[in-house]
Amino acid sequence: MTETVVTRFAPSPTGFLHIGGARTALFNWLYARKRGGKMLLRIEDTDRERSTDAAIEAILDGLKWLGIEWDDETVYQFTRAARHREVAEQLLADGKAYRCYATAEELAQMREAAKAEGRAIRYDGRWRDRDPSEAPAGLKPVIRLRAPQTGETVIEDQVQGRVVWQNENLDDLVLLRSDGNPTYMLAVVVDDHDMGVTHVIRGDDHLINAARQKHIYDALGWTVPVMAHIPLIHGPDGSKLSKRHGALGVDAYRAKGYLPEALRNYLVRLGWSHGDQEIFSTEEMIREFDLPAIGRSAARFDFAKLENLNGHYIRNADDKALLASFEDVLQFIPEGAAIQAKLNDTTRAQLLAAMPGLKERAKTLLELVDSSNFIFADRPLQMEPKAAAVLTPDTRKLIGELRSALEKVDPWTAETAETAMRQFAEQNNLKLGAIAQPLRVALTGRTTSPGIFDVLAVLGRQTCLERLQDQASG
Repeated sequence: MTETVVTRFAPSPTGFLHIGGARTALFNWLYARKRGGKMLLRIEDTDRERSTDAAIEAILDGLKWLGIEWDDETVYQFTRAARHREVAEQLLADGKAYRCYATAEELAQMREAAKAEGRAIRYDGRWRDRDPSEAPAGLKPVIRLRAPQTGETVIEDQVQGRVVWQNENLDDLVLLRSDGNPTYMLAVVVDDHDMGVTHVIRGDDHLINAARQKHIYDALGWTVPVMAHIPLIHGPDGSKLSKRHGALGVDAYRAKGYLPEALRNYLVRLGWSHGDQEIFSTEEMIREFDLPAIGRSAARFDFAKLENLNGHYIRNADDKALLASFEDVLQFIPEGAAIQAKLNDTTRAQLLAAMPGLKERAKTLLELVDSSNFIFADRPLQMEPKAAAVLTPDTRKLIGELRSALEKVDPWTAETAETAMRQFAEQNNLKLGAIAQPLRVALTGRTTSPGIFDVLAVLGRQTCLERLQDQASG
């Protein structure tokens, strides 16, 4: 019988859900879903000073917003400390671990000597075989693993291939600190084992941890999960991803007006590929994703590519779904509260009517909000400088004449308004463009907008005639 695949995402709640963590969660989720397995969530909150409830909330919200659903209850690592201690004590009882009474000064001397000699900094094993009766009085020991000192440790990694460490370069790691608190290394192994994790998919900055954790697995006689260490994400210039490159929290991308499905599609293609395909539905991602197809070199973050992809998803979004996303992003922007206050059945209907034109030009929801400004603008309209420059005395006179022509339009639709404007242009020996721009400026306060006849239809007769009156003269 084949075992059920169980993956896990195990963030530390010391900050937001960053973009690298989001991709790791996505890869774990896709791998489990493809194989009909489970993805579990474990919050590694053992660093009590730096772990915060706000960070936990941000991680959970970020995953939900991205559409990454985990199975079973969320596990909080700190609550399992007694179990971690129990395992350390068991290793001690079995002779697989020992009490180490090295003082802080001795450890500092070891570090200095290693640095001076250009060696890797590692514990020298001085308490490995000493009798605890020799221990200094009043010093609380740590518990260290009795790691193998010869031979090699091998991980057959699904992404990195065969990775080999010489055991002489790996020291006896601490399992339990002197205050009785378990270390990260021990906690991760015990939790992964107890949660039935079969596949550990995480960043390749954890690769050295894989060797150390294998020693703990071997000492306990437990099966080591399949390992897959994925390359980190770098900036466009190839350096480590920083905030200026886009190393922001998932919540920041949400606030910048990216759609979750666009960010998810972008993340899946960071380091993984399937031929030349760029656009993936969720079903396609689940069907095609596999670990060996992940490249070994760092992926490069590209804001322009993300923006273009987001534009694609906006253009192809269902208008009602896009309206919901439009409302969601308002909570993050300065003018959001003012727009929110003006949202009602009428303005929502206007937004929906305008959506086909608005979404053609927008690459982010913020651009969508900005270009919908004409729906929510107060009278008299605030003119952008370029728009104000269009309003000469002659233009204002023309706007008054256009208003008179539009007043007779009935019924009021984009088509009837266009017919009236074309007739006006013909009768006055004008090109349509010569009247479209003054109309646009008078109705929106800007020199760019969706198609002017769509604007007329969306705003409705009364609003259009009132705005034209505000700018007309003569």
